[in-house]
Amino acid sequence: MILRKLKKSLVLQKYDAIIPRLRLNFPHLQEIEREQALRLKGYKGEKAVEYHLDFLAVDATILHDVCLTVMGKQFQIDNIVVTSHGIFPVESKNYSGTITFDTVLKQLIRENGMKETGYDYPVTQAELQKFKLQMWLQERNLQNIQIHPLVAISDPGTIIKVKGEKCEIAKAVAHGAHIPGMVIQKNNDYKEKHAKISAEKIGRAILKECKEFDMDVMANHGIKATDILPGVQCPACGRLGMKRGYGKWACERCFTLSKNAHLKAIADYLLLIKPWINNKEAMRFLNINCKSLANRILKSSGLSYEKEFKRWAKK
Repeated sequence: MILRKLKKSLVLQKYDAIIPRLRLNFPHLQEIEREQALRLKGYKGEKAVEYHLDFLAVDATILHDVCLTVMGKQFQIDNIVVTSHGIFPVESKNYSGTITFDTVLKQLIRENGMKETGYDYPVTQAELQKFKLQMWLQERNLQNIQIHPLVAISDPGTIIKVKGEKCEIAKAVAHGAHIPGMVIQKNNDYKEKHAKISAEKIGRAILKECKEFDMDVMANHGIKATDILPGVQCPACGRLGMKRGYGKWACERCFTLSKNAHLKAIADYLLLIKPWINNKEAMRFLNINCKSLANRILKSSGLSYEKEFKRWAKK
């Protein structure tokens, strides 16, 4: 049973929306593009791991992209697999080239043929997530449940090496395709020593309190609302500033026509500027000068009208 599917995070959606709406000479644009690229790479890695984990859904309960709160602080887990005898948090890592786990210094080193780069030790990260999840379960009187954290390397072409205790790494780390087998094997081991648990009950308890992780991307990069360029973006060439014609938007660069290109522009506004939009702001952001047209567009955009404030917001 899959209770929570993977989708692009709010944070990545914000980066995707921001970059086309910044002028080319914006001071921190390269930094923003690098961060967006890293998060997109991570998302693609999570999708690759999700494909393999979802084969466990016949006998297990699965949640992707989990964000919970313990002791007033949020923590994230890429995937949680709940079986009949244990919980398996699975962290996805999208490394390329050759990676080496140093079990003595607790460090991960990646080599891409040109240079070596050090990263946080994924096994330590996974153990920390286990500790936080244990605390979360204890706060809800869900105790004595076996938790076995795993690290999934999403790219099957990544070479995994170990400096130190190979068995230590082999128990927790594998390419994504091997993770389901590790979960099944460990669950079978737990059957002999531990009582059966209700995977669906625990999964639904997690789902009930699961939040969508968010952060103020604009503030983090010194972006002001006035830095966000208005305009309807062409779905073909990406240029801002499509012109409204007879029931369609037209791109003056590639001549693409679209009936609903304004939907993304409105979604960008709600994501980046404010969680609501009024008629005046719609006219400005869509670059139209007709109040009745702006009103018709907002009415047909699947938004809810807040009469008291004369504005539109997501339902």
